Amino acid sequence: MSHLWTIPGPGVHVKKTFKLKVLFNVMKISEVACKSILVKSRIYGVDYAVNPYTGCQHNCAYCYATFMKRYTSHKEPWGQFVDVKLNAPSILKTQLKTIKKGRILFSSVTDAYQPVEAQYEITRKCLTQLKNASFYVSVLTKSALVTRDIDILKELSCEVGFTFTTLDEAVRGQFESGSSSLRERLQALKEVSQAGIRTYAFFGPILPFISDSSQAISEMFTVLEEYVSYVIVDRMNLYNTSWERIRSVLSSWNPELIPKYAALRAKTDYDFVLRKRIAEIATVPVEYCF
Repeated sequence: MSHLWTIPGPGVHVKKTFKLKVLFNVMKISEVACKSILVKSRIYGVDYAVNPYTGCQHNCAYCYATFMKRYTSHKEPWGQFVDVKLNAPSILKTQLKTIKKGRILFSSVTDAYQPVEAQYEITRKCLTQLKNASFYVSVLTKSALVTRDIDILKELSCEVGFTFTTLDEAVRGQFESGSSSLRERLQALKEVSQAGIRTYAFFGPILPFISDSSQAISEMFTVLEEYVSYVIVDRMNLYNTSWERIRSVLSSWNPELIPKYAALRAKTDYDFVLRKRIAEIATVPVEYCF
């Protein structure tokens, strides 16, 4: 997602570090203690964000949150480290006693259900603290692991969203190789919806020349419409930092797209055209992030 960010909280203290081999990269996992976990958000419609981790194993090529690295001491590339905030649940419990009620997003600069969550369960423990707390919780993830917590989510005032950039598994593997497969994600969306939990989809970033055609957009809404209350859409962020990562993927996968993407960076009417196209096709309510 682009356009999403939070005000960085106080620093963390590293307690333990170890490494995991993930595909061809080494993933550095550090256990840390945070001083704050519930932070004010500047996202429209969201009051607070909870980010149980710093860094993300999904390592999406288009990730906008790479700026978070500057708040760490990591030398590893973004996508090859995760800081696990071990004390987040207890800190959240304390903060909830004094903070004004509002809407909480899990998460804004990480994925609360990335693979490491299966071991540490920091997100699950944080959600448990929100029982009977009178906050509205919105979860956004690319992971099917969220179905593990249906039991807790059913006790909260909440919604669960799943991010989709494409319906092509081969494309997903190029841009977000660390995330759950599309089949797993769609099945998870179905399970959460059938559990009686409000669900939505985040269709974004929409991939230029891949998932932005009228046909691709129509197929996306056809797949999602039965299970979601609404869809948030966003175009791809092609600013300098994101562009370097995206171009790296394109250079090894589909270099013919590089000049097309480069030209798109300077095209001023793309957003208008894309919004118009979506509006004409959408079969459920849509919210725009651009």
